[in-house]
Amino acid sequence: MRHKNTVALREFLKGYRAIDEADVHPTDQQERLPMPPMSLRRNGETVALPERDVTPFGVLLENRYSRRAYSESPLTLDELSFLLWAAQGVKQVKEHCTLRTAPSGGARHPLELYVFVNRVEGLCPGLYHYLAVEGQLERLDSPQQQAEQLTCALVGQRFAGYAPVCLVWTAVPYRSEWRYDDHAHKDILLDAGHSCQNVYLACEELKLGCCALAAYDQEAMDGLLGLSSEPTDSKEAEFAVYACCVGRPK
Repeated sequence: MRHKNTVALREFLKGYRAIDEADVHPTDQQERLPMPPMSLRRNGETVALPERDVTPFGVLLENRYSRRAYSESPLTLDELSFLLWAAQGVKQVKEHCTLRTAPSGGARHPLELYVFVNRVEGLCPGLYHYLAVEGQLERLDSPQQQAEQLTCALVGQRFAGYAPVCLVWTAVPYRSEWRYDDHAHKDILLDAGHSCQNVYLACEELKLGCCALAAYDQEAMDGLLGLSSEPTDSKEAEFAVYACCVGRPK
C-alpha cells in the first residue's frame, strides 16, 4: 500500500484529468499579457563560439521538426522495428536493471511502449505492445474504428489518430518508486522525453515524420490501452503519459 503523497504524485503524472476543472482560468497568453523572454542573459562576459561543423548527426538535429501531414503510404516493418528499438531498445540486461538506447534515472526504465498500427506492411491494424527485452511485438487488440477512437482519445487530433503509427508510452511508477520512492516521479517524465527525442532523431534518419503528443484524454487513452484509469496505489499501476504519431511526410 503506497502512502497518500505517492498516490498524489502518480495522479500528477497523468494528463488533463489531473487538473481540477474548477481551477481552470484563462492563460496569460489568452489575457494578452506580455510574453516572457525567449532566453535569459546574466550580463556575464561573452565568448564567441566557433562555427558548427556539419556532421551527419548535426544534420539530423538541424532537420528535426514536428511533422503533422502524412501520406497514405504505410511504414515498413523494418522501419517500425528501428523506431521501437531507438525509443526503448534493450542493449544489456543486468541483475537489477536494463541498459537501453535512452537514458533513465537509476536505469529503472519505468516506461512501457504501445503501438497503434493503422498502416504497417506485414502487420494487421490493431494495438501492439513492444516487448523491449525480447525485441518483439505482442498483439493485444483490434479496436473497432481504431482511428476514430484514437482521435477522440487524442482530444480530436485527427492527423495523429489516422497516422500510420501512433506510439503511446505508459508509466509503471513502482518500477522507479522501488528505488527512489517519492523522488521517482520527476525522473519518469524526463525518461519519456529522452525516449521520444530518440524517436524524432530516428525518424529523421529514416526520412519519416513524427509529432510528439502531450494532449490526450487520460481515461479514454487508458481505456483504449486496456488499462484502469481509476486512482490507484497498487504496485501494478500503469497509465499513459505521452504519445507520438509517425508517418511518411507528404
